[in-house]
Amino acid sequence: MFREMRRSNQQLSHGECERILKQGKTGVLAVLGDGGYPYAVPLNYYYSDGEIFFHCAKEGHKLDAIVKCPKVSFCIIDRDDILAEKLTTLYKSVTVFGKAEIIEDEAQARTSVTELSIKYCPDQLDKIVEETNRDLGRLCMVKISIEHMTGKQGKELMKGEIG
Repeated sequence: MFREMRRSNQQLSHGECERILKQGKTGVLAVLGDGGYPYAVPLNYYYSDGEIFFHCAKEGHKLDAIVKCPKVSFCIIDRDDILAEKLTTLYKSVTVFGKAEIIEDEAQARTSVTELSIKYCPDQLDKIVEETNRDLGRLCMVKISIEHMTGKQGKELMKGEIG
């Protein structure tokens, strides 16, 4: 069902893809938006055991799209450096495809929003707990179950020409 990467010699290993997913700060979620137009939006996330988690408001474009069609893609750019003298870009990125679902269980939603917050603000645990207790009812946690994942790097990185 999913296409093989055309330039498979530039494909990243599964382990390297997972490293990028774990360490990345911002990903771009793509959904089937209004009128059949793609809708892509950057957001914070965390990755754990083949799943990506993020939060959003309880209403809005991305949530409406997920409810209508749970098939999504998510992209993380790990490296994006212009190498002007070679007229190229040194890049590493990961793209995943999967199905998104709203986390309905309050305990799971609480755990997920806490993990998300700890990723970005690990030294603010007291504030995280306080804010989670205050705001949990106003937000929605979403989980993407990954069905297919590919990562790609630029030729120059693959060849080890550049560090």
